[in-house]
Amino acid sequence: MLEYKRNSCNSNGLAAWAVLLALAVSLAIPAMAASKKKVAPADTTKLSDQRTKAYFDISKIIWPNPPAIARVKFMDLFTGEKVDPNLFAKEKAKPKAKWMDRLAGAQSAEQIDTSKLPFQLIRTYGLAVDSKGKIYAADQGVGAIFVFDMETKSVELIGNGRQANFGLVMGVAVDDNDSVFISDSKMHRVLVLNAKREQIASIGMDILANPGGLAIDTENRLLYIVDTGNDVVDVFDADSFKLLRKIGKPSRKHDQTEPGNFSLPTNVAVDREGNVYVTDTFNDRVQIFDADGGFISTFGKNGDGPADFERPKGIAVDGDGHIWVVDSAQDRVKVFNREGRLLIYFGQHGELPGRFMGAYGIAIDKRNRVFVSETFPGRVQAFRYVSDAEAEAEKARREGAAQKSADAAAPGQKPASVSAPEQKSVTQQPQTGDVKAAKDSVAH
Repeated sequence: MLEYKRNSCNSNGLAAWAVLLALAVSLAIPAMAASKKKVAPADTTKLSDQRTKAYFDISKIIWPNPPAIARVKFMDLFTGEKVDPNLFAKEKAKPKAKWMDRLAGAQSAEQIDTSKLPFQLIRTYGLAVDSKGKIYAADQGVGAIFVFDMETKSVELIGNGRQANFGLVMGVAVDDNDSVFISDSKMHRVLVLNAKREQIASIGMDILANPGGLAIDTENRLLYIVDTGNDVVDVFDADSFKLLRKIGKPSRKHDQTEPGNFSLPTNVAVDREGNVYVTDTFNDRVQIFDADGGFISTFGKNGDGPADFERPKGIAVDGDGHIWVVDSAQDRVKVFNREGRLLIYFGQHGELPGRFMGAYGIAIDKRNRVFVSETFPGRVQAFRYVSDAEAEAEKARREGAAQKSADAAAPGQKPASVSAPEQKSVTQQPQTGDVKAAKDSVAH
C-alpha cells in the first residue's frame, strides 16, 4: 500500500512537470518569432540636419489649398553654414590636465575650437538676390551678410573685419553687375562692394541718420535708401553715389501722417517701370511714387485683419506687378494689386515651414522665387510664386483634361467631371492657406 502511494505521487509529479514544460515551450515560440522580426531602423538624422530637415512632403505646403490652383509653394529654408557633427566629437583620451595647467589656461582635450564653429543666422533683416540667383541676407546678430546658393547648398559670408567693417547691418541690395550695397544703421552709411567683394565706396555718412531698406533701379541706375531716422527716402546716383533728391519731408518727430510723407519708414521696392513702393511703418500703410518721386497713391490702415497692417516692413514687387508686403506683427506675407486690394496672404506665428517668427524682409528674383527673412530665430524661407500666365496655363490644362474625360464617357453615362476644379487665383478672394496637416506630422 505504501509503495502504491509512492508510485502514485511520482506519476503525479511527472505529470505536473510535463504541463510546466509544455507551457514554457508555448510561451517561447512567440517570443522567438517576435525576435526574428525586423527591428525598425533607428533615426539616422544628424544633429546638424534637425533644424532644417522636413518630416513630411513639403510639396504639400501651398496656397491656396487644393483643389484651387496653387499660387505660392514652399521650397526650402536656410539657417546658416552647414554644421559638421565631427566638430563636436571628442578626441582620443589624453592624460588629464593637472590643476596647474588648467590654472595657466591650457586647452582641455574636450574643449572645442570655437574658431571652427559654423556661423548660424541669429537676427536676419534685409534680403537681396544677385544675377546668379544667390540670396544675400543681412544678419545683425552675426554682423555679416550670408550668401546662400540654393543649387549647391553652399554658404559664403561677407563678414565684419573681413571684406568690410560693420556696426549694425540692416539692408542689402545687389545691382545687375553684382555690386553689393549694405546699409549700416550704427555707422550711418551705406557700403558698396564690387562683384569681387572689395569695398569701393561709402555713402551718406554726412546725410543719413538711420539707413534701413535699400532698392536698386537698374534701368535708371538709381539707389533708394530708406532713412528711417529722418523719415525720408534718399535717392542717389548708383554710379557716382551723389544725392539726387529726397522723397518725403525730413522729420525726426515721426508724427507725419499726410500722404507723401512718412513716419518711421523701413523698406522700399522698385518695379519695372521705375515706380517706388515704401512701407510707411508707423502709419501702417504703403505709399507709391513715380520714378521722379511724385506721389501716386497709398493704401493700408491699422488693424489685425488680413487686409490691414500692424507693422508693415519688407516689400517687393513681382513680375506681374503684384505688391508683396511682410507684416512683422502678424507674421504674414500679403499680396496686393496696385489699387491696394488684398489678393492672397499666407503665414502665421510659428516655427513650421510656411510660418514665421518675426518676419521682416522679402525679395523676389527673376525666376519668381520669393525669399522671406525672420528675426526670431534667424532664418530665410524660400517660396515659389506661380505667375498669372502659369496659372492660366494650368487652368486651361485642367479644363482640357475635364473635357476629354467628359467626351470619353460612355453614351448615357453621366461624366464624373465636366469642368476643371474651381480656380482660386491670386486675383480672387484671399486664402489663408494654413498648413494644418503639417502641424500634426512634423516633429520640430
